[in-house]
Amino acid sequence: MYSRKIHFADTDSAGVVYFSNLLSICHEAYEEVLLSLGINLSNFFTDKQLAIPIIHAEIDFFKPLFCGDLINIQCQVNPISDKVFDVNYLVEKDKNLIAKAVTRHICINPETRESQFIPSYLKTLFNE
Repeated sequence: MYSRKIHFADTDSAGVVYFSNLLSICHEAYEEVLLSLGINLSNFFTDKQLAIPIIHAEIDFFKPLFCGDLINIQCQVNPISDKVFDVNYLVEKDKNLIAKAVTRHICINPETRESQFIPSYLKTLFNE
């Protein structure tokens, strides 16, 4: 679980978290999951053999978030195919569901941009 306070910079002129900022915060949670699995982020995001871009993102808000709110984000990785996986996020404040988000990722060769299989080491780590 990833915990974080909402910062003033995360909010819009109405004083609530701007939708794309919460997606960025969810990506922070994804990065923390990768770190917890022992993945070196610098190597992961600059790998010459594998890139994992986000090809779809969605978010549903149920309640607003404000500057100073402490949130917890649970992440779950779900394979969709041999090449694609989703990361599902549950955003909670005081144990109340505030938002749900999904990012869909595809594995590609960074040079050819062709899709490729999810590496076995990632499948193993995601199943732990």
